[in-house]
Amino acid sequence: MIDRSANLPKNTCLMANALSHKRLAVIGAGKMGGILLRAFLNQKLVSPGHVAATVRHADRAEKLSKELGVRIGTDNRAAVHGADVVLLAVKPMQVAEVLQEIQAELKAGSVLVSIAASVPTKFIEQHLGREVAVVRAMPNTPCAIGYGMTGIARGSHASAAHVEMAKAMFEAVGRVVVLDEKHMDAVTGLSASGAAFVYIILESLAEGGVKVGLPRDVATLLAAQTMQGAARTVLETGDHPALLKDAVTTPAGCTIDGIMELEDGKVRVTLIKAIVKATERAKELMFDAV
Repeated sequence: MIDRSANLPKNTCLMANALSHKRLAVIGAGKMGGILLRAFLNQKLVSPGHVAATVRHADRAEKLSKELGVRIGTDNRAAVHGADVVLLAVKPMQVAEVLQEIQAELKAGSVLVSIAASVPTKFIEQHLGREVAVVRAMPNTPCAIGYGMTGIARGSHASAAHVEMAKAMFEAVGRVVVLDEKHMDAVTGLSASGAAFVYIILESLAEGGVKVGLPRDVATLLAAQTMQGAARTVLETGDHPALLKDAVTTPAGCTIDGIMELEDGKVRVTLIKAIVKATERAKELMFDAV
């Protein structure tokens, strides 16, 4: 069963209640970890004084600490000590080592939220060696501007309250879907990797505009706004994309000619295969982590 939530960043009242008095540790405030940490602070989901984070290099830690106004260092144990919520944002192959580092510092009743691609909650639970609430999440990079998509799944020791807390965290940066963990690699292939596929499509549409005489900046604007408008129409109407496509495609018009070219180029099948391939690779990342 899938539970969908569509809260956007402005709806922060309930989110603040979930984490406002809790201490958060972000282990790996790099690309995605940094995106999420900035968003949590901007949305006032957590108090800066209640946040600790880590990066690999001391000079980067000092710079980021001054920029964000939170405690950032290189010591994972120190960051986790006393934390109520730990966001694990390291690469899959680093997970086992980091868990070994921090396991003794995890306090009773804390929850660990992992965004490490392909790493199952069972793997994390086994490496911690004791009962800890674990929630697995897979956000994507549009979280940086509040239009992210995150899939989350609970581990065997996580309660409904832990899931709600994780939802609150990621609703601060976009939309959230709660689903069975068996679907998480597919989430990685579709929404996490999918953002890159969409950029390629957008770039191609803009190149088409340039080909037919539009200035590049205008073509890019037209392509980007068209994609955003089409996506929001799907989300807000709930209509199937095929139905919305048919509404644009008038008999003997120009759109059907364009669609014929897309079908001739096997764009539909190629995109499906791209998602399948990305999902398969997501499954393989787990073997790199073991």
